[in-house]
Amino acid sequence: MKEFVVVVDREDNELGTMEKMEAHETGTLHRAFSVFVFNSNFQMLIHRRAFSKYHSAGLWTNTCCSHQRPGETTLDAAHRRLKEEMGFDCDLTEQFTFIYKTAFDNSLTEHELDHVITGEFDGMPSPNPKEVCEWKYVDIDYLIQDISAHPDKYTVWFKIAFDKLLNSTLKSKIAV
Repeated sequence: MKEFVVVVDREDNELGTMEKMEAHETGTLHRAFSVFVFNSNFQMLIHRRAFSKYHSAGLWTNTCCSHQRPGETTLDAAHRRLKEEMGFDCDLTEQFTFIYKTAFDNSLTEHELDHVITGEFDGMPSPNPKEVCEWKYVDIDYLIQDISAHPDKYTVWFKIAFDKLLNSTLKSKIAV
């Protein structure tokens, strides 16, 4: 079954839809989202992408991420994907958006208008092994140091969104 993404302009106005792989092959700007979940100790739930993923396989990233389906709100998509990918759901709040574009070694290009969403969850995830090969809760200070020391262990969008979170939403909660 083909999956379609929502093609947008730089202001997030819908321009139509495109098959997901075609959007990544052509580098067409499309809508996406990245969910960052924290526990009550303010540790972030991150996961390592399954080695079968079509790009960024085996890299560490935020709690979950994906694309909105045509006609689906961003928060509805985030709740759907959180359940599909990590096996749980929680209250979610949209924080901000950003645009990034990066080419991968396999001739695919991510060009996304990414909606960053946060939530809180203290339970144990039950991840889908087709999506996730490993997960953990990590302290923010550890994450800052590890990304700095080992940037190639993390996805491109995660590093961008995490930096933006540090400089906005998270700034009041941690000493950066």
